[in-house]
Amino acid sequence: MADQIVPHFHNEPGVAVVHIGAREFKCIGAKPPHDHPHVFLDMGEDDEITCPYCSTLYRHDPTLAAGAARPAGCALADRAA
Repeated sequence: MADQIVPHFHNEPGVAVVHIGAREFKCIGAKPPHDHPHVFLDMGEDDEITCPYCSTLYRHDPTLAAGAARPAGCALADRAA
């Protein structure tokens, strides 16, 4: 995955579940400057994972593109690895 950009997601709106198209990603908590340490999360074969910093529940949705989220505003746009 070294040649790909790791998607970054946040839960600024405070929703119960953020649905995402990626299984490997970084959670940043809220948008900068109120973000927490950017933690890499890997769901592996599971369909969901909880961030250890902010307790956001992320659920994989195979109908979404890797960098997409629902709600859409939870995907951090224009983010480099």
